[in-house]
Amino acid sequence: MSEPSAVEIDPAAAPSGAGCVECDRDGGWWFHLRRCAACGHIGCCDSSPSQHATGHARSAGHPILTSYEPGEYWFFDDRSGEIGDGPDIAAPRHHPADQTTPGPRDRVPADWQRHLH
Repeated sequence: MSEPSAVEIDPAAAPSGAGCVECDRDGGWWFHLRRCAACGHIGCCDSSPSQHATGHARSAGHPILTSYEPGEYWFFDDRSGEIGDGPDIAAPRHHPADQTTPGPRDRVPADWQRHLH
């Protein structure tokens, strides 16, 4: 991954919450979560029904995303499709360990696999 600019990754930007901002607002659910490296917005991944993380990256002009899953530490550049390393960023690095995947548990349909992209 090419060297992101200081505007694209803000190591001090705290995550916006424990789950996808838009799914929580609208009563949706997600498969995996991604975090905007510029502002900390938490959105659902591209396999999720609503793909909010990429939507945020493109509409906000914040092209660098990172995983918000336990045990994963990588950065993704939405412009080039490259995956690479990045700096340490503000905690927490992932959603709460007791949060289900997919989640949140009470909103995931029984046939959730049929809804993945």
